[in-house]
Amino acid sequence: MGSVEEYDLVVIGSGPGGQKAAIAAAKLGKSVAVIERGRMLGGVCVNTGTIPSKTLREAVVYLTGMSQRELYGASYRVKEKITPADLLARTQHVIGKEVDVVRSQLMRNRVELYVGHARFVDEHTIAIEEPGRSETVTVSGRFIVIATGTKPARPAGIEFDENRVLDSDGILDLKNIPSSMVVVGAGVIGIEYASMFAALGTKVTVVEKRDTMLDFCDPEIVEALRFHLRDLAVTFRFGEEVTAVDIGAAGTVTTLASGKQIPAETVMYSAGRQGQTDHLDLANAGLEADSRGRIFVDDQYQTKVDHIYAVGDVIGFPALAATSMDQGRLAAYHAFGEPCKGMTELQPIGIYSIPEVSYVGATEVELTKDSVPYEVGVSRYRELARGQIAGDSYGMLKLLVSTDDLKILGVHIFGTAATELVHIGQAVMGCGGTIEYLVDAVINYPTFSEAYKVAALDVMNKLRALSQFRV
Repeated sequence: MGSVEEYDLVVIGSGPGGQKAAIAAAKLGKSVAVIERGRMLGGVCVNTGTIPSKTLREAVVYLTGMSQRELYGASYRVKEKITPADLLARTQHVIGKEVDVVRSQLMRNRVELYVGHARFVDEHTIAIEEPGRSETVTVSGRFIVIATGTKPARPAGIEFDENRVLDSDGILDLKNIPSSMVVVGAGVIGIEYASMFAALGTKVTVVEKRDTMLDFCDPEIVEALRFHLRDLAVTFRFGEEVTAVDIGAAGTVTTLASGKQIPAETVMYSAGRQGQTDHLDLANAGLEADSRGRIFVDDQYQTKVDHIYAVGDVIGFPALAATSMDQGRLAAYHAFGEPCKGMTELQPIGIYSIPEVSYVGATEVELTKDSVPYEVGVSRYRELARGQIAGDSYGMLKLLVSTDDLKILGVHIFGTAATELVHIGQAVMGCGGTIEYLVDAVINYPTFSEAYKVAALDVMNKLRALSQFRV
């Protein structure tokens, strides 16, 4: 073994969490190294997950002319025959640009980038192995951040052949757009891909062993999404479990525990994700992972070994790029004694289905369970001029407001630009504002943002009616 390079911080993984941990430490004047496997700079987020799937969605919405059909008729298409090449051209372009951004940011901040697989030798030392390279490079870190992320979980007994039976990674390499598809699992990833393929004209069947989907969301919004997907010819099979997937010459047959059989060209599994910790030799650092490959951390993102931190998907819920970024930054601050506030309570959730879903704060179910009195204000896109212009007649925004002090308790949005709009409500909530701010605010017209004002006035009118009854 040659000489050991020493750093203040060694980060394993260059996804959103690792990248932000590295940059935060570099900005504090520390020496930093990032270890990343070959051709995965930016992590799963940039290469196989978040960015490609959202780019794919954008390409689907654009090329299918989906969002224009209310205006130009159901047969409207931007491109008649859409091929995977059309979709992937845009995806590859964006991935290339994003990788470039990450590389340039690390270089600018003098972060050393090592290519290869990281393995703990002891709790401060890490060996970096690259296939085809004879000597092993070794680095040591005063502090270490594990940000290795996750990969799609593959249930035992299912033959993944990368052609007919795939996980969410394999979707990006499809040779043709299937005429029919079974999606197993109605989580966020399953629903996002189901809606994309449905928009492309694929006949999609979603199989989910639970009785509901996205049950952390507002039930009314989920209902709206489900109705919309059914309109795109998606079939839902809730409370159903897959017992076998058989591959034949013409495609696949998925057998359910209830005896139903579903023929389809392709089957996509989205059965949750597994932490990528197998090859780290965690035991050499005094650490272990749970059955799903996840590492346990405390509120400071410290593992049970004080100088080793873990951030991002590898620590489990919420496993979102947005939260991972902040976790990385906060872990670096904590390691080097930089004062910070810690993770904010208010975190928005965005689901990039077609149409989008996004929310922040509490749901009606939670407020009712906790006996918090609230009133609901609703705005429907079809009543907004911007909704008519954009051809979105199904979108809606819902505000949950405390009847005690008029503070906003939750914002739930379904429709165009939902993931952007949610931050207006988040900002008002984060600053402790009340619904009165939205009632009085002058908002550009015509915009989707105007939905906030309409919903706020709706709440105020209901509360006024209530006060008249109290006489």
